[in-house]
Amino acid sequence: MARPHAAALIEDVLHRPVDLVLRRFGWEPRIVPGTGYGATGFVRVLARVILSRQTDAPRPEVAQTRRGWRNFLTSPAVGVPVMVRAGEAVARTVTDRSGYVDVVLADHGLAPGWHDVSIEVEQRPAVAAPVCVIGPDVTFGLVSDIDDTVMVTALPRPLIAAWNSFVLHEQARHVVPGMAQLYRELLDEHPGAPIFYLSTGAWNTAPTLSRFLQRHGYPLGPLLLTDWGPTNTGWFRSGQEHKRESLRRLARELPQIRWVLVGDDGQHDPRIYGDFARAHPDLVQAIAIRQLTPGEQVLSHGLPVANEDFAHHGPRPVPIYRAGDGFGLGRALAAARRAG
Repeated sequence: MARPHAAALIEDVLHRPVDLVLRRFGWEPRIVPGTGYGATGFVRVLARVILSRQTDAPRPEVAQTRRGWRNFLTSPAVGVPVMVRAGEAVARTVTDRSGYVDVVLADHGLAPGWHDVSIEVEQRPAVAAPVCVIGPDVTFGLVSDIDDTVMVTALPRPLIAAWNSFVLHEQARHVVPGMAQLYRELLDEHPGAPIFYLSTGAWNTAPTLSRFLQRHGYPLGPLLLTDWGPTNTGWFRSGQEHKRESLRRLARELPQIRWVLVGDDGQHDPRIYGDFARAHPDLVQAIAIRQLTPGEQVLSHGLPVANEDFAHHGPRPVPIYRAGDGFGLGRALAAARRAG
């Protein structure tokens, strides 16, 4: 087994005394549930366990006005035993070095649709976490980026990203017009179809993002985020690789689904989606790219990016649609459906 990177070892050394001190002052593990997903043969449960002075999460009216930096001032509960129940299946695991739980349960016996699974730590009351079980007859799904696709954040320019992530409270973030309506309409046309929100954002922001999506009428779906900071292989995780591996995993787990991939042209979405479409042309129905304004492009990475039809060079061309907001993308997709 390879030796962990020095960054991970340093972080682990810092976590241990902090954990001991906080527990001495009465802090206890608190579960922050994520939204999971699965199929008839498996279910993936996502959560994080942190140390908190209270066993209850902050009240929604308070959480909405908290500055973003508070999401990152948390202490992970490392190595805590966790029990997960999903239908007929039970799994026991421990939180990882960042306090995360990411466990797959088989033979759960849950019917397609939405369910609550239970997560329990240290004999405390179980916490419910929603999971979407996707039926075998579902052949359509959505994957959506978050930053600059459903909400305007002007990432990844470092200073702007830091301001948006650490200073602004969640009610100060702006929604991209028409995207929620577009997603609702697409899912209404395909009952039981899932939506996944795939982002390079940190898991720390999951509660904030979930409230933002709910407040602006976005359909409920799993958040596939990453973890900022040191890893077993380096100082920081690769956001691009996180997106690529997440798409590959969805292709393995849900091979019957053809995806509409939605992103923006401010980062790497066109290339990542295009590469995935070339590798899996039968699994991608279309790519929809929100075009940033020149001002947003400059804030995002300094210079406007030339568009390129990355997905058109494979054995089966995948159509790419571009517009400045959800209304424009909706019109383009509707016209394509009528023509097809």
